[in-house]
Amino acid sequence: MNNYDNLKDECCRANHELPTLGLVDLTWGNVSVMDRRAGVFAIKPSGVAYANLKREDMVVVDLEGKVVEGTLRFSSDTPTHRRLYQAFPAANSVVHTHSRHATSFAQAGWGIPCFGTTHADHFFGEVPITRLMTTKEIEGEYEWETGNVIVERFITLDPEKVTAVLVHSHGPFVWGPTSAKALEDAFALEVVSEMAWRTLGINSRAELIDPVLLHKHFSRKHGANAYYGQKSGSK
Repeated sequence: MNNYDNLKDECCRANHELPTLGLVDLTWGNVSVMDRRAGVFAIKPSGVAYANLKREDMVVVDLEGKVVEGTLRFSSDTPTHRRLYQAFPAANSVVHTHSRHATSFAQAGWGIPCFGTTHADHFFGEVPITRLMTTKEIEGEYEWETGNVIVERFITLDPEKVTAVLVHSHGPFVWGPTSAKALEDAFALEVVSEMAWRTLGINSRAELIDPVLLHKHFSRKHGANAYYGQKSGSK
């Protein structure tokens, strides 16, 4: 095995998880995995069916956008992933999907409101939405500029407390310290999106979670004072 085989293995397995978790239709999604020490990340090739993906299909790219290893064309979303790795140093994996409920909020131009503790266990408050992209951004380096509008949205937000965003009219991007955690949060995002949609259907004036309850549920699972689960990390 060469220096990147483990990285490509992890990336391939993570991409296989997308349809298993019900987060993608057709080939509408991708996962990348970063090796910070090597300064490179592996990502799914463009348009290849998940069932057909193999380790050798993964494309390894550096943070300047140069292909380090791989013969297939990398995902069209690669520049967005690259921009997020540059801006969010704690991110070692990025997941992009068009999961149905989260994407519906993106198309509606809404962030995902936090109504209850299920949401608060994963995201510290509303999952934000970016502004609309300008014509210049869309007609220019579109995927790179997609990353830029995400980074812009997080100027006043902590990307380690809210590990997801909706790109207006597009869909969700999620990140985490590992591919397993990023996939978990991508799945959680879709679940809480459906819950929020159903909540609004039942009561369009539903109140947001109490800030004290939000803080309690998030902090018991995250940060220095977390106490949920076992010390080994098992649940």
